[in-house]
Amino acid sequence: MTTPHTSTALPDTRLEQLARKRAGAKLGWYIHATVYLLVNLLLLALSLSSGRHWAVFPLLGWGLGLAVHGAVVFLLTGGAGLHERLVQQERERLTLQRDPW
Repeated sequence: MTTPHTSTALPDTRLEQLARKRAGAKLGWYIHATVYLLVNLLLLALSLSSGRHWAVFPLLGWGLGLAVHGAVVFLLTGGAGLHERLVQQERERLTLQRDPW
């Protein structure tokens, strides 16, 4: 026996799309973190071999970008995510108006 969907439940196809989108975003962050680690290890080795410690600058700058990317993927997309919340707000506004434009 199937249970009826409540108003907050997503259709199966939409749920699948959202799950794939979020999984893709997380995978993108993992790839970003791996490339960050490998490139910065190489830069650190080059920096140490030259006797100067210049590799700290790309390490910190790129690290900040990686941290922001991680915050967006893992913290801000909790629940429906910003885009989904905005879409839902617009749907609600449009249903309340007869002529949206």
